[in-house]
Amino acid sequence: MQKIMLSGKIHFARLTACELDYEGSLEIDSELLAEARILPYEKILVVNRTSGTRLETYAIPGEPGKRVFCLNGAAAHLGKVGDVITVMAFSVMSEEEARNVSPAVIVLNEENEVILRKGDALK
Repeated sequence: MQKIMLSGKIHFARLTACELDYEGSLEIDSELLAEARILPYEKILVVNRTSGTRLETYAIPGEPGKRVFCLNGAAAHLGKVGDVITVMAFSVMSEEEARNVSPAVIVLNEENEVILRKGDALK
């Protein structure tokens, strides 16, 4: 049996931009993607804590160190600059792997700086 499990999470990120005239996705600082063990172009679930919306898209790597979180394309309608979001990636694994999974979780402050690392983000 296969399970779909949380494998990476960025918690309390702030949207820094929303660009309607773009092909779509969420641009994320590539350093933050790496810390959360989310791959460029990996499918992600984005939950907007501010508005209550949820969307599935993919992660586009942004310039390292810029702490950017930019909703692009149609997704730009689902947020505004300053909204607090959570970004989650999931992986398919065996039940045995699922019992031992420790997702990489990073928690950010108001400037999108890492203030806490959990699970595989500690490695």
